[in-house]
Amino acid sequence: MNNNKGIVFGTRPVLEVIKSEKEIEKIFIQKNTKRDILFSIISLCKKKNVNMSFVPKEKLNRITKKNHQGVICYISQIVYQPIDRIIQSCFEKGKEPLILILDRITDIRNFGAITRAGDCLGVDAIIIPSTGSALISSDAFKTSSGALHHVPICKEKNLINTIRYLKNSGLKIVCCTEKSDKEIYMCNYKIPTAIILGSEENGISSDLLKLSDEKVKIPMLGKLESLNVSSSASVVLYEAVRQRLN
Repeated sequence: MNNNKGIVFGTRPVLEVIKSEKEIEKIFIQKNTKRDILFSIISLCKKKNVNMSFVPKEKLNRITKKNHQGVICYISQIVYQPIDRIIQSCFEKGKEPLILILDRITDIRNFGAITRAGDCLGVDAIIIPSTGSALISSDAFKTSSGALHHVPICKEKNLINTIRYLKNSGLKIVCCTEKSDKEIYMCNYKIPTAIILGSEENGISSDLLKLSDEKVKIPMLGKLESLNVSSSASVVLYEAVRQRLN
C-alpha cells in the first residue's frame, strides 16, 4: 500500500519496492520478527545496502494505523545528486564551491532549518551520510520551507572517502567545532570550501576532525556553551558569504 507521503507498507509491496529502482530513504522493520517474508526483506536490504532499522511494533503503529504487517518503507521524495558532478559544474562555471557536510544530524527540524539557510546563503550542495542522518520526509520539506526543492542533497556511503575526494578536488575542509581556539572570522572562505557541522549530542566525529584543514568556533559570550546546530550553520555560512561578497 502507498500513501501521499511516500510511505509503502505491507510485506509484498515493500519487497517489490526494494526490487525496483526507486530510491529508498529508510525501512522500519518490526523487532523480533519470525516471518519468512520479513527475513527475505532483511536479506534483500543488506544485499542492496538499504538503510533499515528494527523498531517496536508500537512505532510502526504510530506511523500508520493500517495493517503494516511489520514493515514500513519510506520512498525518497528527492533525487540525490552526485557530488562529483556538482563540483565539476561549479568549476566549469568559474564558481568557488561552497559545500555543507552534516555529520550525524538526525533531527528533522534542524535539518530543515539548515537546508533553508543553505538555500538563502547560496550553498552549492549539502552532503549527508547514507545512515545516521535525518529522514527526508514531508516534515523535512515543511521545516525547510521548500528549500529541499532547490538545494542539491548528496547522500554518501562513506563521509571519509567523500572528504578525501573534496580535498583532492581542491576544497578546503573546515570543521565548525567548539574544540578550536580559532574563531570563524579568522578563516578564509573565498576559496573552494566544505564546512562540516556535527550533531548536537556528539559533535563532529574524530575521524572527520582529523581530515579537516582548519577547525573554527563561533565565539560565545553568554553562559551557554554552544548554539543550536541550525543556528551555527546560519552563522558560519553568513560569514562565508560576507567574505565572498566583499
